[in-house]
Amino acid sequence: MKAMLSHEPGGPETLKLTEIDTPKPGPGQVLIAVKAAGVNFPDTLIIKDLYQFKPPRPFAPGGEVAGIIESVGDNVTGLAPGDRVLAGGVNGGYATHFVADAARTNKIPDSMPFDEAAGFMLTYGTSHYALKNRANIQPGESLFILGAAGGVGAAAIELGKAFGAKVVAGVSSEEKAEFCRELGADETLIYPRELDRDSQKALSGEIKKLCGGEGANVIYDAVGGDYAEPAVRALAWEGRFLVVGFPAGIPKIPLNLTLLKSCQIVGVFWGAFTMRNPQLNAEYVEEMFRFYEEGKIRPRITAAFPLEDAAQALNMLQERKATGKVVLTV
Repeated sequence: MKAMLSHEPGGPETLKLTEIDTPKPGPGQVLIAVKAAGVNFPDTLIIKDLYQFKPPRPFAPGGEVAGIIESVGDNVTGLAPGDRVLAGGVNGGYATHFVADAARTNKIPDSMPFDEAAGFMLTYGTSHYALKNRANIQPGESLFILGAAGGVGAAAIELGKAFGAKVVAGVSSEEKAEFCRELGADETLIYPRELDRDSQKALSGEIKKLCGGEGANVIYDAVGGDYAEPAVRALAWEGRFLVVGFPAGIPKIPLNLTLLKSCQIVGVFWGAFTMRNPQLNAEYVEEMFRFYEEGKIRPRITAAFPLEDAAQALNMLQERKATGKVVLTV
């Protein structure tokens, strides 16, 4: 098999296409011939040793794949060679073959293309868990999304609408705003790429205005940095601020804001949730597939690269040029 391996900490340019032995699935595992792999922001961190998990080197990044099962290990039931599936893990996806735990492998509908399947679980899983479990979002509430044109942000738009919320998409350009409107966002807000104190105050005012009433009931922050504090200031009474990611930097939030608004700052670590509560996660996955078959959610694959061009795909994410979902094809 071939894989884009990280041999030392560094940027996307350090990945090397390497030929290695094809592994065999162990008990409770399946071997998948990969057809497409999702590209996600955590992939840019894990190769720099900046992610929560640090796999032993050499390793391939990539936490989600779609393909066809080639073989199964002992004690695997419900899955067989030839099944079309998606699967996930911490790493290993940027490769022609992927060993997955059967418990984290799902058959996909015949109507679901492999590229959409590869871009499905991490983004929708993260956003579904964030909105349903961590925010307990309710029909009629307002949802403001920072980084709404990215992978998880785009998923949050569609899921927010599926849950009956008013969705306001925050983005950095008119091109991204148009993309969010196509996804179903009720309103869009274009924020500056750099913020001073005056523009932070203006951003808070715009969020409140577009969300109506006192402000946003739920804020989904996939950006961080200088955008987080003005977003918290734009929360309504008893609002919920979802910490999803921080490509713009890890923010520092004055905690007096939580007292004044009686609001919550809530962490979203979907990967750990899937391992700690697999039964509830399975129920959430079932609902997501139902939403997909009902046409309420669908990954927008806006860029696809061959496996050997993984560095280009990762650079697109690092430079925040991506809209929707980026995938590698095998």
